[in-house]
Amino acid sequence: MELSHLDQEGKAMMVDVSQKELTARSATARAVLKMKPATLDLILAGNIKKGDVFACARIAGIMAAKRTPELIPLCHPVPLTGVSVELAAHSPDRVEIIATVKCTYRTGAEMEALCAASVAALTIYDMCKAVDRGMEISSVYLLKKDGGASGDYEREEKEPTE
Repeated sequence: MELSHLDQEGKAMMVDVSQKELTARSATARAVLKMKPATLDLILAGNIKKGDVFACARIAGIMAAKRTPELIPLCHPVPLTGVSVELAAHSPDRVEIIATVKCTYRTGAEMEALCAASVAALTIYDMCKAVDRGMEISSVYLLKKDGGASGDYEREEKEPTE
């Protein structure tokens, strides 16, 4: 298999997508944050001193999707048409983050969805680290993608939340 981000001499390059057709695309990614049950209780009660954890994480995820090419080398700036970041508490000790990104462009939205889910999880960690430095971010992966030349993808095996 040939890697598209390497030239014939093996040097890194940004892929030229100028000849690709504009197509509707979407991607959904997932991240899970495991914490102490007491930490989840504080989040749900609104008792984290830094503020509304889920609201802040949602905004951070949306902002991360929009800034993906500044974070990931060789990533194209994709004009996003929609970003959603959903957070769900799963007792006793987990938060699940599902980020979905949409665009109509020449290249996909997978990295934007993965960045959104990852940064939302990092934001929860940041907001709650004073009470729980042992939190663990895990299971960051692409759930599905639609559109583009490579076609659709859906992950077959999904980790249970609990």
